[in-house]
Amino acid sequence: MIEFVKPEEIEARSFEIISQELETQKICLAAENKDVIMRVIHTTADFDFARTLKFSPDAVARARALIQEGAHIVTDTNMAKAGINKRKLEAFGGQVHCFMADEDVATEAKERGLTRAAVSMERAAALGKKVIFALGNAPTALISLHEMIKCDIYRPDFVIGVPVGFVNVVAAKELFLGGDVPYIINQGRKGGSTVAAAICNALLYGIGVR
Repeated sequence: MIEFVKPEEIEARSFEIISQELETQKICLAAENKDVIMRVIHTTADFDFARTLKFSPDAVARARALIQEGAHIVTDTNMAKAGINKRKLEAFGGQVHCFMADEDVATEAKERGLTRAAVSMERAAALGKKVIFALGNAPTALISLHEMIKCDIYRPDFVIGVPVGFVNVVAAKELFLGGDVPYIINQGRKGGSTVAAAICNALLYGIGVR
């Protein structure tokens, strides 16, 4: 049966359906993480995220505090960058960056025998700002960040690690689980740019009224 829903009511109705299905599946979300998990499910229609999204202690509160302090967001795809509510972030003094498609990044990566993701993480570290990393595509970005932490070169303020795929994806995410860098990580192969953007938007929308 087709359900008639006014355009302005579709999102609210979607969240009602998600809540009903979570209850049916006997899944109870932690209150502090609920906004993020619900928006990821809304974006993907995949209820596995209710089980696989992992949060460091006070992750959501800490990420929102960073945003309110003017933190910038660095993504690993222009798709994720496009999906993040930049107007909302800019209201707190932050900007969204993606260095992956920059010609000079590609040139430097080729000269040094690195991935563009690795060079992009170095560019992010050089911003001189508080940074939330929202990574939904490149596990090498997570690996590079972890190497910088190990070598005491750079310490990210917050990591959203949700790359999707098969090669090094699971292992790259595991590098941050249980670590001392605040994170939201999705265990397993699932994720993607849309998931990274959805998490950022959930954090932004939870600070105040859209």
